[in-house]
Amino acid sequence: MTSDTTGRMLRLLSLLQTRREWSGSDLADRLQVTVRTVRRDIDRLRDLGYPVDSARGHAGGYRLAAGTVLPPLLLDDDEAVAIALRTAAGGLTGIEETALRALVKLEQVLPRRLRGQVTALQTSIAGIAWEPRGPRADPALLTTLAFACRDHELLTFDYTTRTGTTAPRRVEPQHLVASGDLWYLLAHDTDRDDWRIFRLDRITS
Repeated sequence: MTSDTTGRMLRLLSLLQTRREWSGSDLADRLQVTVRTVRRDIDRLRDLGYPVDSARGHAGGYRLAAGTVLPPLLLDDDEAVAIALRTAAGGLTGIEETALRALVKLEQVLPRRLRGQVTALQTSIAGIAWEPRGPRADPALLTTLAFACRDHELLTFDYTTRTGTTAPRRVEPQHLVASGDLWYLLAHDTDRDDWRIFRLDRITS
């Protein structure tokens, strides 16, 4: 198996993880190959032990079987570099050590050419704090809000304003926004029938 074929199959496996089902033509377009080549690569994945289900007909397509155990990391060049940059940027409370462990694991599974890029970024980038760092986002809260934005769930929480008053809020979350060391939630306040921006470090309960 050539290196081009191996790289294409890793890309195919990565695509299969991002969507519930893909048509053969969509995969061929993404990989810039023929549908026949996609079928051969799917067969190769099956030979390697990856259960890829397929259905024929107009509504047919390919998808990974439920419960499939995949390699721990399938990243292309840009994704690997992006992770290194984002980790270096910080902005999450108490996550520095966790980010460092993640980078170490990342380096262990990357090809040599990418490992050099990530190591260079890790050792060369440093942040400059022009003023003392204020409160930063709790990773657990950030994750909860991210799921709520994705799933369009209503949220209820207590929010402390700049004047120190705390009041309950009921919102429809839309986006998380990072600005410097602070994170914000853009949401529609259902009680006020208006859009609001909430600092994550002022959200409780």
